Amino acid sequence: MNIGNALLVWVFLLVPACAWSNVFVHWTSPALPAAKELGLNDVVLSWNDSLSLQVKAARRQGYRVYVEVPLRQAAAAAEAGASGLEGIILTVRQSEAAELEKSLPELRSAHPGRRFMVLNPDGKQPQMRGSLVIKRGSVLEVSSPTAQPWIDTNLALVEIERRAHQGQVPLYTFSWGGLSDSGQKQPVLTAEDFSLAVAEAGAFHADLVLELDERLQKALSDHDPEAWTLWNQVRLYEDFYSHTGEQGLEATANVAVVVDDLDTSDEAMNLLARHNIPFKVLRPADLKSEDLEGIDVVVVFAKPDRGTCERIAEIAAHGKTIVVVEAHGSYPWQNGHSVRLNEQAVSYALGGGKVLELSEPVTDPETFAQDIRRLLGTQSALTSLWNGLTTIAVPYSEHGRVVKVLEFVNYAEEPLRVQVQVKGSFASIRYETPEHKCCESLVPVKHNGFTEFVIPELRIAGRVHLEATQANDARASGVSAQ
Repeated sequence: MNIGNALLVWVFLLVPACAWSNVFVHWTSPALPAAKELGLNDVVLSWNDSLSLQVKAARRQGYRVYVEVPLRQAAAAAEAGASGLEGIILTVRQSEAAELEKSLPELRSAHPGRRFMVLNPDGKQPQMRGSLVIKRGSVLEVSSPTAQPWIDTNLALVEIERRAHQGQVPLYTFSWGGLSDSGQKQPVLTAEDFSLAVAEAGAFHADLVLELDERLQKALSDHDPEAWTLWNQVRLYEDFYSHTGEQGLEATANVAVVVDDLDTSDEAMNLLARHNIPFKVLRPADLKSEDLEGIDVVVVFAKPDRGTCERIAEIAAHGKTIVVVEAHGSYPWQNGHSVRLNEQAVSYALGGGKVLELSEPVTDPETFAQDIRRLLGTQSALTSLWNGLTTIAVPYSEHGRVVKVLEFVNYAEEPLRVQVQVKGSFASIRYETPEHKCCESLVPVKHNGFTEFVIPELRIAGRVHLEATQANDARASGVSAQ
């Protein structure tokens, strides 16, 4: 199955979302089953001359209808917008970011009654595979198979878009891979493949445009039993994330990554995600106290100007660890006591914290992620996982306070028994999955400021609800994983 036609990646929503995640289906087949049968309310059509007829037909079937257009055709689509459209989705690649910044406000001003959303079609197919991709300069290199399972995840992409368009729900899509790592033709996609895609977006609290190949679309329209057996499994996952969740939750992190360019192909951030190191993305202008609350380590990939350098020194003096990548030149923190760690790294003590200068770019993201985990130390780890090499856990809390929800995604698509450690003291731990709903009580074991528990079976997706003890609920806390 091929997810060809451009679809969406980030959504500039005009109203706050109350669900965990929303799935849009891109539809190209003439026939369309009723929305109540498909279990989804939002359908995306590609821009074409007969759009009005397609929109009317989809609305009769109970759908909210969106049209997807390239950015360069957005003005024409808005002018000719078919009656009954819920909104227009703009396909925007990274190279068009500057053009989008100029044209989107103009579009919204010219068409105040029209809803515009923005799509980045450059997501990855979520999967587990055996090769490592490393970025050297502007070149992506694919290694030989790695000793440990390798995960293709969109978590870094979601975090980048969340910073790029604050207040918007990230909305993304990806292309299904046509070939396997061995060069063999990929088999027909399974219910597990679609379920994993839905689970990933849901766990990251992002929206997804999911493309189905025309064979599956036709089979669903023709009420083929095998196709509906597949789709009903996918619906379990869509339902799991689409219901209204606990309000006011936001992703929790104790690492900040500061960048000039919001590059979704940055493999260093992908490796932080893979190693379950919760992070948020900042721009140099974001280095303010409110953005760094709860942050222990700040990784600076941006080229700092004088003001940023002074701010880095100030942040370190207040007890944080700053890692400056590709540091060359004279900086304010260099007056502090220095220790050369190796040929490429020097550490400068500054007040209660320190600045680590790395003279070279990150060429081995795997080692870099492990180094960041060591800098955090055992006591600052937000969550740790055992027997979870194929699993990503994302912690959520209310405004950076104690963790209330952990979302899990297992990319191996095979049941795992996972041991979890969370920073903080929790009296109640409840576990739910798309297959079994809420909730199974898990036994908490508390020691040294952490709570441990065991997830008996994590197939593709799971969610843990944590209820803090009264003492722990009064102070901020967090999560980490290995």
